Amino acid sequence: MNAFAGPGRFWRGNLHTHTTNSDGALSPAAAVEEYRSAGYDFVSLTDHFRAEHGYPVTDTRPLRTEKFTTLIGAELHAPRTRLGSSWHILAVGLPLDFAPVPGETGPELARRARRAGAFVGMAHPSASLLTLDDAESLDAAHAVEVYNAVSAWEDRGDSWHLCDVLLARGHRLTAYAADDAHFQPQDPPGCAAWVQVRATALEPDLLLAALKDGDYYSSTGPEIHGVSVHDGRVTVACSPASRVLVTGGQPGKQVVAGDGITECTLPLAEFRRYFRVTVVGMDGVGAGRAWTNPFWLD
Repeated sequence: MNAFAGPGRFWRGNLHTHTTNSDGALSPAAAVEEYRSAGYDFVSLTDHFRAEHGYPVTDTRPLRTEKFTTLIGAELHAPRTRLGSSWHILAVGLPLDFAPVPGETGPELARRARRAGAFVGMAHPSASLLTLDDAESLDAAHAVEVYNAVSAWEDRGDSWHLCDVLLARGHRLTAYAADDAHFQPQDPPGCAAWVQVRATALEPDLLLAALKDGDYYSSTGPEIHGVSVHDGRVTVACSPASRVLVTGGQPGKQVVAGDGITECTLPLAEFRRYFRVTVVGMDGVGAGRAWTNPFWLD
């Protein structure tokens, strides 16, 4: 999984958004326009797949243009997790005829979505109080939603702890950030967290395949231009940063701190199973964080 080594370019997108087809404030067309006008390349409208909303899988194909595209998706629900009344499972790349099955558990629903071709994510696990047992039972997941902008507004936006525990236990997952935008008055502004997906063209099938392959990184501001591994060290190129960190499957880290770092090299000797890179932006323009997917060392 090295999104910086393959052909193509990065395309900016949001994987988790709600509209008036469930509990969002904007119509599908208006939500798409929010992202298009903000400079995004694609979006997935993932309305709540629940009976009270008519189990929507929102058809966004008419909203695609030559320079902006969409992925068909939904946020799937089933009872129940250890501490919550229902599962929250992101499914991007669903067929339009995906339908509910009575009595299905969350893990069964996720497996069916994956068999149908979807990229499956554990949506806002921190906000949902997802336990490790819950997460390990969701064996169809491709990824963990490690940052959720709406949940961050509620002080439960960061789910890296759960993701790192899963990775340390050998689960080969990737990690994405998302808005979870509802565009309601009480919500934070949209377009606050995104993925940069590497593909050779702005086509839904190529973007979906890249997501499944882990060819993306996530951000709330900074850009990561390159990550390369050589002679037991990792070199990172990025937009101006105040810190670049390497962490992995055990306590400990490698850090470079400074003013306007754009390239640095850090040792990997202490990391055994995997490592990941975090870039912390500067105050003002580019503030926030960017995260790579895990790089597996074994």
